[in-house]
Amino acid sequence: MPHSVSLINTIAAGLGLALVLGFLAARLRLPALVGYLLAGVIIGPFTPGFVADAGIAAQLAEIGVMLLMFGVGLHFSLDDLLAVRKIALPGALAQIAVATLLGGGLALWWGWSPGAALVFGLALSVASTVVLLRALESLGILDSFTGRIAVGWLVVEDLAMVLVLVLLPPLAGALGGQSAQAGPGDPLWQTLGLTLLQVGGFVALMLVVGRRVFPWILWQVARTGSRELFTLCVVAAAVSIAFASAALFGVSFALGAFFAGMVMRESQFAHRAAQESLPLRDAFAVLFFVSVGMLFDPSVLIERPLQVLAVVLVIVLGKSLAACALVLVFRYPLGTALTVSASLAQIGEFSFILAGLGVSLGLLPVEGQSLVLAGALISIATNPLWFSLIVPMQKWLHAHSSFARGLESRDDPLAELPMTTEAKYLSRQVVLVGYGRVGRRIAAELDAHDIPYVVAEQNRELVERLREAGTPAVWGDAADPAVLIQAHIARARVLVVATPDAMNVRQMMETARTLNPTIQTVIRSHNEQEARLLAQETSATVFLGEQELAQAMARDVVQRAVSMAVPA
Repeated sequence: MPHSVSLINTIAAGLGLALVLGFLAARLRLPALVGYLLAGVIIGPFTPGFVADAGIAAQLAEIGVMLLMFGVGLHFSLDDLLAVRKIALPGALAQIAVATLLGGGLALWWGWSPGAALVFGLALSVASTVVLLRALESLGILDSFTGRIAVGWLVVEDLAMVLVLVLLPPLAGALGGQSAQAGPGDPLWQTLGLTLLQVGGFVALMLVVGRRVFPWILWQVARTGSRELFTLCVVAAAVSIAFASAALFGVSFALGAFFAGMVMRESQFAHRAAQESLPLRDAFAVLFFVSVGMLFDPSVLIERPLQVLAVVLVIVLGKSLAACALVLVFRYPLGTALTVSASLAQIGEFSFILAGLGVSLGLLPVEGQSLVLAGALISIATNPLWFSLIVPMQKWLHAHSSFARGLESRDDPLAELPMTTEAKYLSRQVVLVGYGRVGRRIAAELDAHDIPYVVAEQNRELVERLREAGTPAVWGDAADPAVLIQAHIARARVLVVATPDAMNVRQMMETARTLNPTIQTVIRSHNEQEARLLAQETSATVFLGEQELAQAMARDVVQRAVSMAVPA
């Protein structure tokens, strides 16, 4: 076979084997990512049989990194992060610090250098966005407040790792490696200052110019009506900006692609850009994980089993327990703490990128990269198990631990209405569950008609702001009877469930009907079958999003058509 087709060999073998093993992993109820990594192990240089071209695989992986980070930037919502900033920001940074100390401590105990220990600890501290999003989607809690906390937490982790990827090359020399940018006589402060200046210049250019130019370009291409040109524009922007940022500003491909996604988000075609680029992004993401698997030496499982076990324990137990404790410190429920800790009990794409960078800079030994990959494979494979144990563990803790029951007790001042709440809010009021986009509009309409209402919301910061504004609000999950009791559901005239959380709506309805048999109920739903079942089971008025939108549009169309009709 001529060498000129090694690119085809690598892509064909990588994608074909990834498909087979990814399918088998999915049938075994494991993340398909496990299959992709194993495909790379099989075609890698450390296993017998066919060996793919490592150089070509590495370049394909770089494109995969660009498109992965472009997708992260395209979906990055500052508003969503700000909504959970008081727990996600300090929680994520503290958890990164704890996991880095645990991983770095292990590395120092094994006799590694401080620089290797730092890179190794950081690589164990950040979870996989891909694995997390798919796990939350499968559980149906991605849009819940707990899901938003987990996603916001991971966004902070991703942003911290982007910063690490920027600062690590100029700091490598001081940490005992090979600095990628410093000259032989350049002082550290000068190198670091130059790096930050370059990054700052790139960020400023993207935010000032890119936010105006690239959405405009996307609009011009969309006007042609050509789908392939639109897709080409999106992908070209991602790869070109990433390459230009590295060539002109010395910024990593990852950071350049991330900002490319961020500026594309400013366009009204952001959603379409995400959809059109998704197939290509997924394909190269698979090649990225396959190329990562090619770097894994399976012999590390036999030669260093105790070290592999220690790494897995840091990932699955160490940082997860730290995250659980931090969520509880912020006075969130035990269920939220367990969900967030399970979400973080794995590592993924950023760990691979950071480990590869550490090896290339001479900081991390090759065995360290193999240990990171082993920890990733095992933690990703076992992650569904931890999610499945959340509910049984919560029930067991409630039954056997007074401390766990105390964590759910309603001693939080935000879980009760203040004694000064006016009497009009405590009788014949509306209880509004959820104060998101839909809940806010309902509340505005109630205010306009001077109808009293009490909000039940899981976002502590939101409850604090509502109380500061003089709106009665209680904090907690309305599926918990204590929350509805504090909202005085027994005296309310209407219960409005404005959250899309259909899993717990039946519990809310049961509590409300038990305490107030004559209460009227209004529910929001996104699924037609689900809406029909809820209407039958609860005798509530159910509003289906698509149906209401269609009816509103139809009314508008009819009115326009009638008004434009020519009289006979």
